[in-house]
Amino acid sequence: MTKYETVIGLEFHAELKTNSKIFCSCPTSFSNEPNIHICPGCLGMPGALPVLNKRVVELAVKAGLALNCEIQPVSQFDRKNYFYPDLPAGYQTTQLPFPICRNGHILITTEDGSVKKVRINRIHIEEDAGKLVHSGESISGSSYSLPDYNRSSMPLIEIVTEPDLSSADEAKQFAEKLKLILEYAGVSDVKMEQGSLRCDVNISLRPQGQQEFGVRSEIKNLNSFRAVHRAVLYEQSRHKSVLERGGTLVQETRLWNEESGTTQAMRTKEDAHDYRYFPEPNLPPVIVDEQWLARIAAELPELPATRSKRLREELGLSEYDAAQIVMSPRLAFFFDEVVARFPEPKTVANWLLGDVSRLLNSLEEEPESIPIPPEDLAALLAELKKGAINNNSAKEVLEIMFKEGGRPADIMHAKGFAQISDSFVLEDAVKRIVATNPGAAADYKNGKKQAIGFLLGQVMKETKGQANPGLVKELLEKALLVE
Repeated sequence: MTKYETVIGLEFHAELKTNSKIFCSCPTSFSNEPNIHICPGCLGMPGALPVLNKRVVELAVKAGLALNCEIQPVSQFDRKNYFYPDLPAGYQTTQLPFPICRNGHILITTEDGSVKKVRINRIHIEEDAGKLVHSGESISGSSYSLPDYNRSSMPLIEIVTEPDLSSADEAKQFAEKLKLILEYAGVSDVKMEQGSLRCDVNISLRPQGQQEFGVRSEIKNLNSFRAVHRAVLYEQSRHKSVLERGGTLVQETRLWNEESGTTQAMRTKEDAHDYRYFPEPNLPPVIVDEQWLARIAAELPELPATRSKRLREELGLSEYDAAQIVMSPRLAFFFDEVVARFPEPKTVANWLLGDVSRLLNSLEEEPESIPIPPEDLAALLAELKKGAINNNSAKEVLEIMFKEGGRPADIMHAKGFAQISDSFVLEDAVKRIVATNPGAAADYKNGKKQAIGFLLGQVMKETKGQANPGLVKELLEKALLVE
């Protein structure tokens, strides 16, 4: 039986974080109400001329720098001509022969643990099309569709890889890394559920050792990493089945059906010449000089790989803790701000990955940022370190801060959470507990050292959890020794 190898290339459309659209002043804010963020430019009305949004260029360049690309000093817009109801002008403004970024890469880890460079062929700027709202659950099961042009002319970058990926796992890992890099760079909000980041998978199979590519299928608009993984596995199986029974594959575009876990043929796949590209006459070339490029580069924050290395090598976090923190830009930026005020990275990491993450996961809606100021968490950890509050009470204070707000010191005072560290106050409680629990005291004296744990628990219970446990243990040992 012939063995086949899989060849995969990915294309991503990332919606850029601008306040207005690419060629007009219509807002880019998300809306479920159709056709309210539109104007003659969005609708392709005759005589409406485009004006390029400068911020779009800056964010495209920033994406290119974050993805190790060469930034082109001169790029050009083109018209991609095709007819579809969601494209009112009859063409899409994009870039073909002269994109703004070329020759980038992302490093991924393969199944055998080696590092693989996945090349990025290009990043180009383009406008989005509108959206068709189908009467049924999908286009194939609908009797009619209505166009919503809110998304028309939204600013996009398209990121196109070389066919360097070989498996569903590699495709998923690449997509996850790309999303994280774009999010750190501040280029896009990458909300896949809202269509801010969409992935197309190009996949083919060829006999092992053959250099020529096989017949390619493109699966359009996958909006989750799970869908990318499942779609690759399905197409691998479908292509192999057709080839092994001597059938013929057709170059085509296919749609992913999440419920059935299958792809469905949509149309035969076009090549670039089918779109009759020609230069956009109403837009001049985009020139990125060295000064502008330097200003954009200065805006680029610390990216995931560099940040992870710093957390491990400079702050002493484990590889696991560093990876978990870096995986969430929200946690990573918050971590740095807390550590700047409370310079004990391991303690901060434990709280962020433990109770802070637990509280975030318990919220009904995911917030844009962590709903407590970093200086307040630093203050709470400082109170815990100096013994003014015990660990359990600190967790309760944190929960109140999350749900109701307030400063740690004020909550501690109002709720009576302040830890008792006065030995004179605690000595009386210790004496009472030892006197009322002679059996445990005798066990300790007879060598059963674990008995002190029971006595400590009784003191904590009597003091409603406010006693300093370290001090209580010292006082118990002293009292039992005296006896």
